[in-house]
Amino acid sequence: MKKLLLVLVLNILINPVFSQKKKEIKELHIKSVTETVDIAGKKILDSKTVFDKNGEVIEEEKYDDNGKFVSKKKYKLDINGDVTEETEYDLTNKLIQKKTFKYNFLQKKSEESIFDKNNVLLKKHVYVYNAKGLKATKTTYNAANKVISKKTYTYAFK
Repeated sequence: MKKLLLVLVLNILINPVFSQKKKEIKELHIKSVTETVDIAGKKILDSKTVFDKNGEVIEEEKYDDNGKFVSKKKYKLDINGDVTEETEYDLTNKLIQKKTFKYNFLQKKSEESIFDKNNVLLKKHVYVYNAKGLKATKTTYNAANKVISKKTYTYAFK
């Protein structure tokens, strides 16, 4: 159990380091990376990440602790490399959920809409930024476009 926990912690620490190497992925023309975990001499499939020609993530596959496929996420990107659509599929390749994203003129996320497997809107998040470009509010609306929550961000500066 301790080994599994150690492997999971290392995986969490290694993934952010790997994701910072987009330039290398692009320069080396890497199409995908498959991660496996070696536990007591047994190799277990952990994840697979697929990249476009610019080094942007366009697909992620996740596997359980036994190496069995669990889910897949696919991403559509705009010309700036921002995710405009994220779709998640189950192990039978059926759509679970879809998210769409809109960005403001500063390329900051301004809206996120979440849809169910039948493409029915479940909820929407609207983001507003302050004059410094920092997130000021996140308002969440239900499918009927009624506010269900509003989060306000306050920043303290030195």
